[in-house]
Amino acid sequence: NPQAKLICTMSLLLGSTITLSSNHWVTAWTGLEINTLAILPLIAKSHHPRSIEAATKYFLVQAAASALILFSSMTNAWYTGQWDITQLTCPTSCLILTTAIAMKLGLAPFHFWFPEVLQGCSLITGLLLSTAMKFPPIALFLMTSQSLNPTPLIAMAILSAALGGWVGLNQTQIRKILAFSSISHLGWMTIILVYSPKLALLNFYLYVVMTAAVFLTLNSIKTLNLSMLMTTWTKTPALSAMLMLTLLSLAGLPPLTGFLPKWLIIQELTKQSMAPAATIMALLSLLNLFFYLRLAYCATITLPPHSTNHMKRWHINKPVSPLVAILTSTSLTLLPISPMILAIV
Repeated sequence: NPQAKLICTMSLLLGSTITLSSNHWVTAWTGLEINTLAILPLIAKSHHPRSIEAATKYFLVQAAASALILFSSMTNAWYTGQWDITQLTCPTSCLILTTAIAMKLGLAPFHFWFPEVLQGCSLITGLLLSTAMKFPPIALFLMTSQSLNPTPLIAMAILSAALGGWVGLNQTQIRKILAFSSISHLGWMTIILVYSPKLALLNFYLYVVMTAAVFLTLNSIKTLNLSMLMTTWTKTPALSAMLMLTLLSLAGLPPLTGFLPKWLIIQELTKQSMAPAATIMALLSLLNLFFYLRLAYCATITLPPHSTNHMKRWHINKPVSPLVAILTSTSLTLLPISPMILAIV
């Protein structure tokens, strides 16, 4: 239904705008609630039992997280008399808020809902869940970053990077692999949040560009699991090759765009005398590299007779979407202009 889709899209934009522009906890909470209610019909629109289950899980988790955000802001207002987002000074409120936003984002150890929800929805809805729906909670984290306790944030970041890489190793469904990839990237954003909020935001922007490129490419070649991915090279050879490079960019390999945020975050952590944390994060990124390499291998390097029993697809000459081309190019080529990006940030 085009009207319903339009209403949901406008509500998503409205909810995000309200949260991003708000200075009061209640308006920020209202924006988050509008966002949650707008995405639910998009998750459940296929009327498959798995989609209904995903929508139910998403609603329960987001409702619990929103209640915790409201409770945190009320506790802070009780102690300080302030409803301003930037005036978060009560330690109990800070801890509750950290937990609530971690639930909203899907940070470990509150990550269990995210892979299941992503598996139950379409690729485009999964793209929204992985990018647009994470922007308002990230914005709240950025606005309160000076008040938050870094210890639980660092612990959750390292746990997210570890679990995102470790659990993603044995997955065969591409949406679940991308969900664990998202959890791992959120760990990188969270560990630097208190020390350099601008760097966390730059990491988020680059993550959005690379993830959007991967999701839209997979949507254009209609691929959902590894066995289907092994047969796409006959259908769109050029797009499969670009998908391989975009996945390697997500993994953070130089000289691709994905190397830039990891390099800057490790540099900043070292400046903050946190070399052990930087070393752990760098080692944990190798786990992610393994499953990205497996995806890249399935996308382009697998040849008969080592491929699957699936029938090969017809080669198509349909032109690639300009948006996919732009996002893919950005995902591959931003590293040389990193000094300009840092000057802008």
